[in-house]
Amino acid sequence: MRSALTMLGIIIGVGAVIAMVAVGTGASRKIAEQISSMGSNLLIVLPGATTSGGVRMGAGTQPTLTMADAEAIQKECPAVSDVAPTHNGTAQIVYSHLNWSTGIIGTTPSMLIVREWEIIAGRSFTSQDVKSATKVALLGQTVVDNLFSEQNPVGQTIRIKNVPFTVVGVLGRKGQDAMGHDQDDTIIIPLTTAQKKLFGAQFPGMVRIITVKAKSAEDLAAAETQINELLRQRHHIGPKQDNDFTVRNLTQIMQAREESTKVMTMLLGAIASVSLLVGGIGIMNIMLVSVTERTREIGIRMAIGAKTWDIRLQFLIEALTLSMIGGISGTIAGVATAVILSNLSGWPTVVSLASIFLAFGFSGFIGIFFGFYPAYKASLLNPIDALRYE
Repeated sequence: MRSALTMLGIIIGVGAVIAMVAVGTGASRKIAEQISSMGSNLLIVLPGATTSGGVRMGAGTQPTLTMADAEAIQKECPAVSDVAPTHNGTAQIVYSHLNWSTGIIGTTPSMLIVREWEIIAGRSFTSQDVKSATKVALLGQTVVDNLFSEQNPVGQTIRIKNVPFTVVGVLGRKGQDAMGHDQDDTIIIPLTTAQKKLFGAQFPGMVRIITVKAKSAEDLAAAETQINELLRQRHHIGPKQDNDFTVRNLTQIMQAREESTKVMTMLLGAIASVSLLVGGIGIMNIMLVSVTERTREIGIRMAIGAKTWDIRLQFLIEALTLSMIGGISGTIAGVATAVILSNLSGWPTVVSLASIFLAFGFSGFIGIFFGFYPAYKASLLNPIDALRYE
């Protein structure tokens, strides 16, 4: 019973380290998946803010971006790979007797490259569709699930705000973004179709957002600088005037969240490891008590020829055995806890071999570290005094 209670500290410590690291690693992996689902090396350019009576309304409230701006960014910014201007909104979609409200993205075919979005059925629309304002649409998986169920949507006709559109393709599944929004609950149509036939535009060529893909992660900062300089020049903004647009680095924002999650994982592991130290102190205490209780046994062993290291090795092995059995039990408990947490909360957990080896190795180190002093104390006992001990 005493040995079991001694191991309890190690079991809790190892189990806590493995479970906490599993939760943190799962969160980091989830964010990494969200980053990859959004696309890599992304920048978004938002229009400026309107001011009314001294009150600024926020980014995106003043229409300042055009298709010409997007074309200029594509041509004149060396660090930019692809550009996708968008004119978006929300509308009710009707197919047969079913309907669904979803987001509509009016854009160009380059959006599929910028967002790294694959077509799993049918085809994409073309640049000619954009020029002709053709009424064609690409459907996200959520829209397909709600309107078509098991039926193939390609070639079918849907109505968006009572305007008939032909479905030419189905987008691959993306899942949720970092904010929890369903990226598959969307329909993509040609940019000019959205401007002329669905949402209108305050002036010809106006777009609401420009999504930009840099050539590489190293080119993100250069692309951001080039876009700022180009648009200030195109919009005739003076040296002391504020920008009438905003450039945001989505990749850096997401990577910052991922780094903060990794730091949190390390903190969780460090906090949980404190219980390992507590378990080690428990082992040391019980071994010191054991030395006191077994003083006569130690004297007998030394009297019949046991050397100093024989006594030390005996107590070190006992301490190491306690910590290793506790480490094995703690590993099982930690993995089980991680699985239970994942099933109950729906939060992803990832049990890594590295965390298991680290926690298990640390428990072994604790057994040796905290077992050395009791073993050392036992080896220094005088055989005559030990034999007299009652």
